[in-house]
Amino acid sequence: MDIFAGSLPFKIKEKELQILFEQFGEVSSVKIIIDKITRQNKGFGFIVMPNDGEALNAIEALDGSEVMGRQITVSMSEEKKASSGKKKNFGKGGSNFKGDFDKTKKSFPGKSGFQRGASRGRR
Repeated sequence: MDIFAGSLPFKIKEKELQILFEQFGEVSSVKIIIDKITRQNKGFGFIVMPNDGEALNAIEALDGSEVMGRQITVSMSEEKKASSGKKKNFGKGGSNFKGDFDKTKKSFPGKSGFQRGASRGRR
């Protein structure tokens, strides 16, 4: 059974998480999710336990427990929902920000006081 563990301490290592879950039975794998840029633990991970009964016992016992000063959440892992493939529109009315920029004047419409690269009276 795949298990989700959230609100993990940022300093916890995969081996420590594995030891925590091995109290309840065999652990096949442990994966703590790491930020690609900062290389810091994102505070959640996944544990695979082959025996469903042992996994359910671990979930029941560890959900809400304190680990390294943090109250963790433990539950059955749910499959990630497939993306619809549509791009999200975060703007109002679908205006195209790039399209509003006048390249010839190096300014935005209605912003006559702003010109990119202008000296603004400084020498």
